[in-house]
Amino acid sequence: MTVTSRLLDYTLDGKQFQGYLAMDDAVAGPRPALLVAPTWAGRSEFEESKARSLAQAGYVALALDMYGNGVRGSGPEENAALMTPLLADRADLQARINAGFAAAAALPEVDASRIAAIGYCFGGLCVLDLARSGADVRGVVSLHGLFTPADNLPAPSISSKVLCLHGYDDPMAPPDSVLALASELTAAGADWQIHAYGNTLHAFTNPAADDPAGGTVYSPIADRRSWQAVENFLDEVLA
Repeated sequence: MTVTSRLLDYTLDGKQFQGYLAMDDAVAGPRPALLVAPTWAGRSEFEESKARSLAQAGYVALALDMYGNGVRGSGPEENAALMTPLLADRADLQARINAGFAAAAALPEVDASRIAAIGYCFGGLCVLDLARSGADVRGVVSLHGLFTPADNLPAPSISSKVLCLHGYDDPMAPPDSVLALASELTAAGADWQIHAYGNTLHAFTNPAADDPAGGTVYSPIADRRSWQAVENFLDEVLA
């Protein structure tokens, strides 16, 4: 196995984006692909490490750039300043993640009929919006994601399978928002699952999360359980 990585440039309306692409060069022919949508900090080593792990499992993995030119936030204030405009303009957010989807689908190593997406925190919202937008994506996984519905798509029709892996005590997506998402996905005709982990806060897959007052705490148990759920889901949707 020889996992290699490189930066992948792509554009949207003249704006440059730069993803991080990982794959096993020893695998011949087109194979399934995974998009990895980043947290509010932008594409970082966290998402890039996930892409490398997915490449080791035989996928082509692309850690996406949602801010353009590989921009990353350096802390909560800057992260919020980068994310907030996209929360306010969901059509732009959807266009950006669809541009990443198109860039992955165009790669000769990718079977464009077998693409799925996973996203963390803000990235969870991004992959849900990818599904809401009608992209031909097999499945999407939101890990401790945000569930705010897309105001520009009040009645989406979702053909993708959807898996949400959620900390029940996450202050950024309280139980009422979980119920609202379930109602939305049902109305959209989606094949959906929501797994809620008890006594679990936001960012539970990130070993660096250690801010109980801010609601972000790593949980090794929820991290392990959620990744097993991701693997089972991908085996199903990308078969």
